[in-house]
Order: sequence, then structure tokens, then C-alpha cells
Amino acid sequence: MEPKKTILVVDDDPDVATLIGGILNNGKYEIQPAYCGQEVFTRLQEKRPDLIILDIKMPEMGGFEVLKRLKAAPETAAIPVILLTGQREYKNVLTGYRLGSDYYMNKPFTSTQLINGVQLFLGGGSAQAQSASEPSG
Repeated sequence: MEPKKTILVVDDDPDVATLIGGILNNGKYEIQPAYCGQEVFTRLQEKRPDLIILDIKMPEMGGFEVLKRLKAAPETAAIPVILLTGQREYKNVLTGYRLGSDYYMNKPFTSTQLINGVQLFLGGGSAQAQSASEPSG
């Protein structure tokens, strides 16, 4: 049996982190929540995740700053990062990719969008069959 992939979900809204964890709770992933940017670096000292799902707009240290620090450090630069945010402006999308984001997803999102985004980086079975019209987050 293949070991579970670890996903660090970073969002200052605990409900969003719980929702993402529920969507991805298929036995293949270990979901670790973090509720602020600084907590990412504490978690990284404990365990290196296989993927980070990162909100942009957070107090104290926003997602862009977290992303910049992750991609600047050789030990974390290769961890794929999905920005999952309500920040829809094109300049934010460009900034995210310029700073090294691997994927950009807007809130609200569907469970199928999230699962497919995660599978781009972690592989795995087929996406859950859910209506694309069912927004989440």
C-alpha cells in the first residue's frame, strides 16, 4: 500500500480548511491545517508536505509572502503550491505565478476542481463525480 501524501492546507478561515479536508478525505491524503502564514514554517520543521494549498489574503503574513519565502529556500522550493483564493483580479493571478505558484484556483470552487487540481501534482484515482455547479468554499 502506498503511503499517504501530506497536504498542508493554509487558510485563516477554519471552515475553509475543514471543507477542503472533507473533500480530500479519501484515504490517500493526510490533511494538515495551518491557520496563518507563520504556522506554515512551524509545520515545515515537523514534516515536509507533498503539496501546499495556500490562501492569499491572511492577516500578519499573506500568502504571497509565504509563497515567496517557500520558493526562495532550496529545501522547500520544489513543494508544489496551489493558490486557492477569493482574489480573482488578473494582477493577483500573475503575481502568484511570478512568485512560483504551480496552480491558481478561485473561491468559490467545486470539489471536482479541487480534486483535479490536487491530482495534477499528487496523481491518484479519478475525481469524485460531483456537479460542477456545486460551489464550495
